[in-house]
Amino acid sequence: MSTPERTIYLDHSATTPVDPRVAEAMAPYWSAAFGNSKSSHGFGQAAASGLEGARQTAADVLGCRPAEIVFTGSGTEADNLALRGAAWAARQNGRGNHIITSPIEHHAVGHTVDQLHDLFGFEVTRVAVDEHGRVDPDDVAAAIRSNTCLVSVMMANNEIGTVQRMSGIGKVCRERGVLFHTDAIQAAGRLPLELDDINADLLALSAHKFYGPKGVGLLYVRRDTALVPAITGGGHERGRRPGTVNVAGAVGLATALRLAEEERVTETARLRRLRDQLIEGVLTSIPESRLTGHPTERLAHHASFAFRGVEGESVVLNLDLEGIAASSGAACAEGEPEPSFVVTAMGLPPEWSIGSLRLTLGRTNDEADVARVLEVLPGIVEQLRACG
Repeated sequence: MSTPERTIYLDHSATTPVDPRVAEAMAPYWSAAFGNSKSSHGFGQAAASGLEGARQTAADVLGCRPAEIVFTGSGTEADNLALRGAAWAARQNGRGNHIITSPIEHHAVGHTVDQLHDLFGFEVTRVAVDEHGRVDPDDVAAAIRSNTCLVSVMMANNEIGTVQRMSGIGKVCRERGVLFHTDAIQAAGRLPLELDDINADLLALSAHKFYGPKGVGLLYVRRDTALVPAITGGGHERGRRPGTVNVAGAVGLATALRLAEEERVTETARLRRLRDQLIEGVLTSIPESRLTGHPTERLAHHASFAFRGVEGESVVLNLDLEGIAASSGAACAEGEPEPSFVVTAMGLPPEWSIGSLRLTLGRTNDEADVARVLEVLPGIVEQLRACG
């Protein structure tokens, strides 16, 4: 089997390469300023200075106070801290036992809510999504009860790219006095993160989604929001996230966040053009294909599809043989294809939902990459259908 002449990375919603400018900013905190930020000597003071500088940078981008920024070990941890911390605090303070979310949340949210229900007795309502994967703010309003303590709806879906009506959902929660958490992990560098417009009390980010390092996340916690730590230990991060802070990671996250926001408008316009070329080309050249997610209210870099009668994972593997990295929302259990839970929640039947494909563009992609996908993808789908 021949090796492809070049490789094309179209899985930027899974992870992104570290920006060289980010790596440069991080470098001193691996060696020269390696101290524990809680230590009082010079090495610790240098690390603490870097950490607080990173906190200020992140706060400037988000338009919040530095004290409202909590650095975590990942976006998943940030979501876990927000959900468990807010739910436990609400129960402790007698403010309710009911959580509202959606059926298309990332597992960092969905599985955490399941655990809060199964092990801790919280009541859970999952409001339905429409055929494009959008939550109606009116449905959230209708689901709120006297004992509702938390609403969690992601800003943009990782699999289908749909952007939620955050302002409307947040406004409902604010008017009803219910905490609102959003998993914004796909949004940084792709959508404006305007906290006053979103009305979020808790917002999670992950550095490796916007050209920062893996192993570091961020949770915005609005001032005076009660939060019980999900892990216990020392007094790091104002007691909200114990454990020696990854200073190099925090600096990397903050630097990547600043760069992503500075370049957001120009880069999203470029990616949107490529995305639209990709969507039009796929839908035109492949019979029985459909776009998943909202046709316009979607992330600028994100194209996702369903192909009838084809397993998405087989499409991904064949693309990889052609040197193209992509992903699928469908999975395989004991040799049988498992439909994507996201597109299933949108109402797609199994013959479509097993055939999901996600192509997510990034800084290094160009028109030639789009042309290469359109050159090989129709043949792959045709061949798989013929073998099916």
